[in-house]
Amino acid sequence: MNPELTNWTGTLGLPRFDLISDQDFAPAFDTCLQLAGEAVEAIAANPEPPSFQNTVAALETAEDPLNRLCAVFYTLAGVDSNPAREDLQRQIAPRLAAHGSKISMDPRLFDRVEAVMQEKDALAPQDRRLTELTLRGLRRSGAGLTGEARDRMAAIRERLAVLSTDFAQNVLADERDFTMAIADDRLAGLPDWLLRAMRAAAKERGLSGQIVTLNRSLIVPFLEHAGDRALRELAWRAWTARGDGSGAGGAKTDNRPIAAEILQLRHERAQLLGYADFASYKLEPEMAGSAENVEALLRQVWDPAKSRAEADGRQLETMLNDDGVNGALEPWDWRFYAERRRKALHDLDDAAVKPYLTLDAMIGAVFDTANRLFGLEMREFQAPLWSPDVRAWEITRDGRQMAVFLGDFFARPSKRSGAWCSSLQQQHHIGKGQRPIVVNVCNFTPPEQPGAPAYLSWDDAHTLFHEFGHALHHILSDVGWPSISGTSVARDFVELPSQLFEHWLEQPEVLDRHARHAETGEPLPAALRDRILAARNADSGFATTEYLASALVDLDFHRGQPPADPMARQVEILKELGAPAAIPMRHATPHFAHVFSGDGYSAGYYSYMWSEVMDADAFEAFMEKGDAFDPETARKLEEWILSKGDSLPADELWLKFRERKPGVHALLKGRDLIEVAS
Repeated sequence: MNPELTNWTGTLGLPRFDLISDQDFAPAFDTCLQLAGEAVEAIAANPEPPSFQNTVAALETAEDPLNRLCAVFYTLAGVDSNPAREDLQRQIAPRLAAHGSKISMDPRLFDRVEAVMQEKDALAPQDRRLTELTLRGLRRSGAGLTGEARDRMAAIRERLAVLSTDFAQNVLADERDFTMAIADDRLAGLPDWLLRAMRAAAKERGLSGQIVTLNRSLIVPFLEHAGDRALRELAWRAWTARGDGSGAGGAKTDNRPIAAEILQLRHERAQLLGYADFASYKLEPEMAGSAENVEALLRQVWDPAKSRAEADGRQLETMLNDDGVNGALEPWDWRFYAERRRKALHDLDDAAVKPYLTLDAMIGAVFDTANRLFGLEMREFQAPLWSPDVRAWEITRDGRQMAVFLGDFFARPSKRSGAWCSSLQQQHHIGKGQRPIVVNVCNFTPPEQPGAPAYLSWDDAHTLFHEFGHALHHILSDVGWPSISGTSVARDFVELPSQLFEHWLEQPEVLDRHARHAETGEPLPAALRDRILAARNADSGFATTEYLASALVDLDFHRGQPPADPMARQVEILKELGAPAAIPMRHATPHFAHVFSGDGYSAGYYSYMWSEVMDADAFEAFMEKGDAFDPETARKLEEWILSKGDSLPADELWLKFRERKPGVHALLKGRDLIEVAS
């Protein structure tokens, strides 16, 4: 086995990606699965009486080589996929699921952890919390099942691993394989910065001219600016067709039957464990606790958001008709006329804004904000990584290393869409302890020429802050065990740090300090800054409605008996909600990767809004002090939210920080929906 896959020898403990080849992974998985199985078997078969150290603590390190291997492989599979890696993903998914089932459903392990739990009052607080979570995880994985039920649970988990892998790869294939060339005589309305991005996308694929791809940072501005309505429709239909069998991959990438089977298997899995449905199973350990609580929150926001969207839609349809187009406003029209209205209302032109929002300037804003709030220092260094575009920083505080941070910011055809934060290595205090290695991945449009500035949209800048908010959850983590470290928290709590950090982008003093013109170095004019901030909620009805539609469909899919035809049920749900026809779901079922490419956000897409209730209220804590950088509030935020991981239940951490429960008022106010709600 290539030792670099598990014993990393690069700068500051990074893997040496230049010493790793695709051929290394298959034998490494063979070896690491065997080692992990042997290590866990030794714990289960230990003749000594169960104790925290020989059982719960031992499980924390039993799979270290396998975990490090998976961290390297799945990072590469997400950021730089290729046929070899995709094939190995399909092969390894059921093997990892079978390995996980063997461990989590081992009655000997369950009995040992349960015995440790009997002595919980003698344990230190974090040890007790880890034991409680370990026992809960075993129960929820099926450790109490026997006979046919146990075998069926293992089979379901293996099948789900295969299906979720297929789902994600199908979406990636449709995104990767689609390009739409735009002729020179059909470029009306497209600003120079967007044309440069379209030419850069063509060049990257060895094409001439300019193209549109399904990268969000390219297709959304195209839909906002393209004056050619027919081209907008073609682009929109391609974007929304990902995974539905009509995209570039045809029937080979049709995710509709995959989604239906996933829903059926999840339901069966939940019922094997004694739950009425998958939503009941999934939401039990979350802050929300039940589907009823989730729906109550979403419905509170749906009505004012829908009212705002419908009022906006009437204005936009009038603009469409004034342009000589008879008929209703269509989904491919909304962004175009919303952008025209925003520009008119706020005297705001993206071409004037983008030179101030360069990637380097916004990275500077992110790092300076983290420094002012938490005293973090960043030093960039060179290391061999998976792409020349990837950048690395050492993060320190008071001379002590806090983390290594990697940023992979630009879109590539081999990278899955979206943005995310992951870790190659978790923080913990075992032995000499370990600091995290954190990865932020985005899909920003690269510059047309190497070395030229990369321009971000306002949404891109928000994404940059959002993902670094997740990174801070890792960087500032200070707990004993990896399983409760960093972002290993309730799903509807995990988005609190990321969404909260976005607020600092909108602080005038942050923009005044960091938004500098790429060519002149001049600061962002105060008048332009104020117009940007005034326009940030110009289309809040649309944004909130498209998100809520996805969240409510996700919740419905997992309540009660799952639909035999999810696409038909999706149509029914949107009709029942009275969703505006010109505002489709943010993520339609065939490409709803949050929900179907793994269990992470299944029955949990609502969590962004659940966390937003808290993030709006949390930022109010700073505003109540009259200072977005109030040191005492920042200290409490680190002490009770960012450093604690899952060492205490999420609702207890929140109350320690805010000393009261959050309310929806701050969220509605932040989205400019408060007048509609009242």
